[in-house]
Amino acid sequence: MRTSKRERILDAAVSVINRDGVRAVTFESVAAEAQLTRGGLLYHFPSREALLRGIDEHLVQSWEASMEALLGKSAGEATALERYQTFVRVSAQSATRAELMFMLDSVDPEFPSERPWAPVVQRWAPSPPAAGSDDPAALDNFVARLAADGLWIYEAMYEGQLDENVRAQVTERIGGLLSPERSRKA
Repeated sequence: MRTSKRERILDAAVSVINRDGVRAVTFESVAAEAQLTRGGLLYHFPSREALLRGIDEHLVQSWEASMEALLGKSAGEATALERYQTFVRVSAQSATRAELMFMLDSVDPEFPSERPWAPVVQRWAPSPPAAGSDDPAALDNFVARLAADGLWIYEAMYEGQLDENVRAQVTERIGGLLSPERSRKA
């Protein structure tokens, strides 16, 4: 399937961010990376804010699509354990500077309606145990999520410097924390 110009622009912008950071995202830098004119970029994104919002949505959609592709079905069709296991595996595979920067930036309490990452994380990741809960399985699932998040952040911050075999062992260990009992109830 042929990539649309909009997708090409968003992919180019993500490349700029991964290489040089969000500050480097200008119409000129993205147009050059996408091999388009500045006018071609402005047609799809009339402002830098629109471009940044488009990048954020693009990253979220790509992240969820990678989980669905790995699992072979949508979150709604999967069991809680399948969703949690997929979240752990994708967290171990895809950690980019752009994802981390946009995820962190989207946690602005002043703009709760502009948090595209939250619904996806809620669909795929274990939730914190309820206050006062003494359910060890719920706690294990949440600890697995925190470990997967930590691995994802480590990989994003240190540019994937973790050895592949070590990453696989860590992912396996994190997955072992997930509790089938608690996941059946979720």
